[in-house]
Amino acid sequence: MTAASSEINSDRRRLGRSGIEVSSVSLGCWPIAGVTSLDVNDVDSIATVRASLAAGATFLDTAYCYGPNGESETLIRRALEGRARDEASIATKGGIHYGPDGKQAQDARPETLARECDESLRRLGVEQVELYYLHSPDPNVPITESAGAIQRLVDAGKTLTAGASNCSLEQLKEFHAVCPLSAVQLPYNMLQRDIEKETIPWCLAEGISVAAYWPLMKGLLAGKIGTETQLAEGDNRKSYPMYQGDEFERNQAFVATLREIAAGLGRTVAQVVINWTISQPGITTALCGAKRAWQIEETAAAMGWRLPADNMAAINAEIEARGPAAAKRLFQ
Repeated sequence: MTAASSEINSDRRRLGRSGIEVSSVSLGCWPIAGVTSLDVNDVDSIATVRASLAAGATFLDTAYCYGPNGESETLIRRALEGRARDEASIATKGGIHYGPDGKQAQDARPETLARECDESLRRLGVEQVELYYLHSPDPNVPITESAGAIQRLVDAGKTLTAGASNCSLEQLKEFHAVCPLSAVQLPYNMLQRDIEKETIPWCLAEGISVAAYWPLMKGLLAGKIGTETQLAEGDNRKSYPMYQGDEFERNQAFVATLREIAAGLGRTVAQVVINWTISQPGITTALCGAKRAWQIEETAAAMGWRLPADNMAAINAEIEARGPAAAKRLFQ
């Protein structure tokens, strides 16, 4: 067993070969930034971060661009005030920012990554984060240059270790050759499993952790969205194929089967889905976004138990019957 694939029933897992331990369910802190998530406020966001820690999901995932003014990082700082630094492990990312037009733009030049890292540390109120990711490869900057910049952040002690997000396998290999990776962050869930083909096997061989985002497939696999659900105006999920037409109907039929399995176990659909996810080879942690305390309390309860073999087999059979779901983008 490699360093990146610890015992699947463990709530604490090693982050690559770094020696850092993180929770197998982590809090995705994009929703609390209030950019695409509706009905967000500071009081609930801070309560959500604190509830995550109390529930054992102590790995917090944020980014420089989570909010035009770093709202997510600032809220994490406020939530952690008065607490010991070792109560949470923090991952943040650099290389994407908001421009004057209010739109996100990529800039992963070395000088930009250095500046954004310093600003992220100030916003977070810490001297060092556990993990610093390249948020996404910049088509105008060789990825080896971005990797070299993050290696210098490691050498300077501003981050304990390095990661890369939203990269193809070839880009990960180029990055890793310059700056050894402890983690990669990519979309992965029951119905979007492309990274199982080549990326996860490579990560396992290299001792690199995989942090899976979209484990609940933008909320579709949480079991709370039905065919009658009307997404609110401004909810960007309306633009995703998985929420449209026949694709949406097929996803709903799949979730109906998960509801039956979850009910038999006395668990929620989300807990079954997340437990399945963190049981997959090579998956170290599942990022669960939340903007309310009850949401992360529910998904954190996916830790500490194991799906029975017959349920796991039934779920896998349904996954194969359903086939992969449509998405805007996937990475190999």
